[in-house]
Amino acid sequence: MSAAIELDDVCCDFGNFRAVDHVSVHIQPGEFFSFLGPSGCGKTTILRMISGFTDPSAGVIRIGGKDMAGQRPNQRPTALIFQNLALFPLMPVWENIAFGLEVRGVDKARRRARAEELLALVELPGAGDKMVSQLSGGQKQRVAIARALAVEPSVMLLDEPLSALDLKLRQAMRAELRAIQKRTGVTFVFITHDQGEALAMSDRVGVMSHGKLQQVANPRDIYNNPANGFVASFVGENNILTGEVQNPSEGMASFATPHGIFRARLGSTAGPVKLYVRPEHMRLSNVAEAENSVPVTITDVAFEGNFISVHAKSATGMGFAAELRNDGSSTVPETGTQMHMSFDATRAAILPDESARSVDA
Repeated sequence: MSAAIELDDVCCDFGNFRAVDHVSVHIQPGEFFSFLGPSGCGKTTILRMISGFTDPSAGVIRIGGKDMAGQRPNQRPTALIFQNLALFPLMPVWENIAFGLEVRGVDKARRRARAEELLALVELPGAGDKMVSQLSGGQKQRVAIARALAVEPSVMLLDEPLSALDLKLRQAMRAELRAIQKRTGVTFVFITHDQGEALAMSDRVGVMSHGKLQQVANPRDIYNNPANGFVASFVGENNILTGEVQNPSEGMASFATPHGIFRARLGSTAGPVKLYVRPEHMRLSNVAEAENSVPVTITDVAFEGNFISVHAKSATGMGFAAELRNDGSSTVPETGTQMHMSFDATRAAILPDESARSVDA
């Protein structure tokens, strides 16, 4: 079972502070949807409003087409997994999983049978009689998911559940979570500040800043076609140039900067704009290219495993970064080398400058 979630012009105020500002989004049944943004952007407040622990100040939240106004958390078809998991250390694993069923008066035999079904679903068969302290971090995550699924929710809400895990385990659990969601078909709403988690797992991502939803799209479009400078900067790295738009035509424009005139794709020009180009789209060469080329001096070369990060400065003192794939196809320059960095016009974008600021929500 799964249910759609609709946020219709939702706001949430804490005194004079607006944590969520006119957010509207429709999450499809069975979708894996992530809210992505920095600390204090309002994403956890949205999760708490969906779950019923916080009431919206304005707007409507619907789950499965039903208005949730006045519905307490235990009356909603949702299950919430907290960052700290909140497992019971003195109960064996199967009792942790079946706790919600016990509260509902389900007899012990049926509770145990359902717990074993869910342990198989999360690939922990035979772990029912273990204590929580005997489990690894990843196994505890799966037990928390199984416990949430035991009450057969239509919507699973996950508040940064992977943040306490080390990198390798976090990457493994991304795949686990996605596989469990696909097997169950339950609507997942995932909260994270980690762009890698959001891009790797989600059907769609909503990027938030200052309580506002900046863009909703699939992960590929979020990364390749950001709506504004905040999305471009928060999701991935960028070389960012300040300047003025010239000669706009058919979705392209020239961009005049102190470092030269460049061609790029033209996004919205409402308000101040900047040019954004990702390091992996920068090329290094010994001679200037015909378009979008900057003479630079290499200042630092860092080996980072699957890619090599090259930093440089132009004659004007502007810093530039390029990423070279570590596949033997690129010549890695020495520090101090004079070179040219260039990029294709279609790989760069002129976007509204949305500066991020840190707030608490």
